[in-house]
Amino acid sequence: MAKQKRYIFNHLTQNFEVLETSKSRAFFRVLLITLAVLGVAFLFAVLLFTFLKSPKEKAQARELEYMKLQYEILNDRLDNMEALMTDMEQRDNNIYRLVFEADPIPSSVRRSGFTDADRYADMYGYMNSGLVVNAAHKLDVISSQLYHQSVSYDSLFVMVRNKSDMLAHIPAIFPLKESEIKYISSYFGYRPDPIYKIEKFHSGIDFSSTLNTEAYATGDGVVFDVESNEWGYGNMVIIDHGYGYKTRYAHLQKAAVRKGQKVKRGQVIGFIGATGKATGVHLHYEVLKNDVQIDPINFLYQDLTPEQYDQILQQSTLPTQTMD
Repeated sequence: MAKQKRYIFNHLTQNFEVLETSKSRAFFRVLLITLAVLGVAFLFAVLLFTFLKSPKEKAQARELEYMKLQYEILNDRLDNMEALMTDMEQRDNNIYRLVFEADPIPSSVRRSGFTDADRYADMYGYMNSGLVVNAAHKLDVISSQLYHQSVSYDSLFVMVRNKSDMLAHIPAIFPLKESEIKYISSYFGYRPDPIYKIEKFHSGIDFSSTLNTEAYATGDGVVFDVESNEWGYGNMVIIDHGYGYKTRYAHLQKAAVRKGQKVKRGQVIGFIGATGKATGVHLHYEVLKNDVQIDPINFLYQDLTPEQYDQILQQSTLPTQTMD
């Protein structure tokens, strides 16, 4: 079959002339058509893969959303665990350790060891890095809390075993028989001084009684010191009860124990007098915790009913004058 000729109208000659197509022109025309087809195909592919995902991509997307949801649930559960651990810490510090006279464990110690930002550096750089890092950090903090709580319970267990010994040593009774107490002349706190006639801090309780009334150790311990002075505390006995506690018995007529001697609660340690800086016969009684004077009224509970203890607490707030 003969090749069909193509014609083109020549405006100059006003005639139709045979269209002569060169090989190069034909090549570029084919090339242009091919590029146009490829361009359209590429654009179609981009649109297809942008808006229409393959089954594998759809499965991966579903799995990613599922993992994201699980991390969110995990973070919520970790929040609940952290709140539970915080509650355990508060009860540990404010109840258990308080009962056994143990220092509380600071929150900074319980959550220590996880402040280094580089610890989670390898987890960053992804779309959901925040969820992963947050979960990892919470888990590390809870692990630290659990460790320190376990250590705390171990120490409390030892304290429980030693509780009976501790209770025997801590001051818990009146330093003289109730029947021998005429009255409590002064309590702990700022009171008028009988010598200087000014308001001064009174570091103990003054029990007014008769001369040579027996004074008793208020807890088991070892006699820390026995002193004899013409001023200040006068004749004095200090007992070390352990566990950070000491008691002082001042203005004694004479001591009945020696330094280094072991004593039991209720044992006679001296006889009441008016030696040193005193204006009458009485026993000045102090309780010290870690060498700091604290209110002895909180250590008379074994000899008092709740009603009596409440009454003596109210009396302690009334204005009085010391006898030393």
